[in-house]
Amino acid sequence: MGLFSDMAENLLQKILKAHLVEGEPRAGSEVALRIDQVLTQDATGTLVYLELEAMRVERIVPLAVSYVDHNTLQTGPENADDHLYLMTVCRKLGAHFSPAGNGICHRLHLERFARPGGTLLGSDSHTPTAGAVGMLAIGAGGLDVAMAMAGRPFYLPMPEVLKVELWGRLSPWVSGKDVILELLRRLTVKGGYGKVLEYVGDGAKALTVPERATIANMGAELGATSSLFGSDEETRRFLASQGRAHEWTPLEADPRAPYDGEIVVELSTLEPMVALPHSPDRVVPVREAAGKRVDQVIIGSCTNSSFHDLALAAEVMASKGIHPKVSVVIVPGSRQVLHLLAKGGYLDKLIQAGARVLEPACGPCIGMGQAPPSGGVSLRTFNRNFKGRSGTPDAEVYLVSPETAAASAVKGEIADPRSLGDPPEVRRPPLDWSGEDLMLRPAEDPSRVEVIRGPNIKPLPPFEPLPERIEGKVLLKLGDDISTDDILPAGAEALPLRSNIPAISRFAFARIDPSFAQQAKGEGGIIIAGANYGQGSSREHAALVPRWLGVGAVVAKGFARIHRTNLINFGVLPLTFLDPTDYERVQKGDEISLEVGDLERAIVLRDLTRGLSIPLRHDLSPREREILRAGGVMNLIRRGS
Repeated sequence: MGLFSDMAENLLQKILKAHLVEGEPRAGSEVALRIDQVLTQDATGTLVYLELEAMRVERIVPLAVSYVDHNTLQTGPENADDHLYLMTVCRKLGAHFSPAGNGICHRLHLERFARPGGTLLGSDSHTPTAGAVGMLAIGAGGLDVAMAMAGRPFYLPMPEVLKVELWGRLSPWVSGKDVILELLRRLTVKGGYGKVLEYVGDGAKALTVPERATIANMGAELGATSSLFGSDEETRRFLASQGRAHEWTPLEADPRAPYDGEIVVELSTLEPMVALPHSPDRVVPVREAAGKRVDQVIIGSCTNSSFHDLALAAEVMASKGIHPKVSVVIVPGSRQVLHLLAKGGYLDKLIQAGARVLEPACGPCIGMGQAPPSGGVSLRTFNRNFKGRSGTPDAEVYLVSPETAAASAVKGEIADPRSLGDPPEVRRPPLDWSGEDLMLRPAEDPSRVEVIRGPNIKPLPPFEPLPERIEGKVLLKLGDDISTDDILPAGAEALPLRSNIPAISRFAFARIDPSFAQQAKGEGGIIIAGANYGQGSSREHAALVPRWLGVGAVVAKGFARIHRTNLINFGVLPLTFLDPTDYERVQKGDEISLEVGDLERAIVLRDLTRGLSIPLRHDLSPREREILRAGGVMNLIRRGS
């Protein structure tokens, strides 16, 4: 796709036209966008606000919302201290604040703030959920989000646009989760890299906004930059139900709009799908996994925690009964959803059926409670099933729709929901309370607000500029699809330390090599990795902590988008093999040297142990080279650039 013109335009082109600050919107070229809204969550947001304070930002420019939804398990004072810091710093700097228990950031933002045609940047990889209402929503690392909050544009390589045509109607017991699982089956976790997915066709128009949100949310698992649906009558109905009909505007791609690729899904042919352990793209029809015993079923997360998802599950489990050997956990997406479940009588059905109902929060999705038993089988309506993410290293976690989860809960084994007969009818009661009154607005007089910091909250560590030479050892050699959970895990032990880099550093690569942190801090060096390094969560800690431990560069076959940017923002060189077969030639423990003083020239990895010279590439833009030379974005800001 080329420059904007008077010719037909797709959704991305239309939104970019209104938000482009600099650059040419050609695939692969770097563009800068004006950001209308920003969201953070507490696991990443504490660091974002520490970065804003380090920048000496006195007032946030775009609409900003800080959600507390990740670290709500309080086994010590650390999480509560972070929440108090966030509440006070938000009121002082001009952000809205959503306290713990209000709900999950993506569900809440969809209810209260997302709007067609706008741009949203979030310090969470599932920010594209807001694409369900025609908003260009992009997940990013915290430093990029902080820069946007300070009024600076957001930079990214211009994505390609993949047209996803949805035709027909979904069959009974088949839902939006099955649509995105089918796309993961076809495209894999690497298939969306460098792309925005645009959903069009009569099948797309027939989907509800919550179904669209499920699909847009899990576009992150494809590696996509974002996902977009048009803003149509269904969008208008959703916004009207939230008391925001005045914020609706129609938005759709022009007929014969240009695209860089196309994929067609006939919805009527889809059947219930399941992602097998331990990757979201190991997808097969549910019938192929049917009969596998189930120990635990969890319905919720930012992917599938809408009223309809949970009410349908309530009807199924109330009428059929939960199998006595299955633990069922329900996680509403927001207080509004919980209110509607109670008002419609569905909460009572869940209680009487024996389901455990948690507060509206991320919870088990990020390993904060509800870990399965040893060797347990857990069916979850979540978006990720990476090994160990549940909190149980040897658990088998399957990703399914709420329909499949409910059917499996009553049968005690993985079950095709179509075996239950006709789906139950779900009736949504009128919405008479939105939950908006529970969000705290910015202080009218910021000078009267005292920012409160607990003892665990530490300032950002300083870093030196890029040296002429990086020397040390190959600290780790890793395979393909290493996630940020592998680099720096979530869970009840590590998450409370997100605002204390020295303290959390001991968890770096702990599941892969428990000695890594101690070894790296003493020796420094580089990491060797396969393809798609850094997939998954946007957590910038996965770049910041290795940098603090002395990692100067990561040499990989390829990088996930957000993690590559995070590495650059903290002064870690992301390098790729010019010849991917060279990956086999370098081993853990090898002594290496990298001449990096001139980023305009090709970089050669010298393996001193094996006497090898291996050419590398970096594909850095001029702006990214400047950041790396300075030793990271914060160093540039401190010197006034």
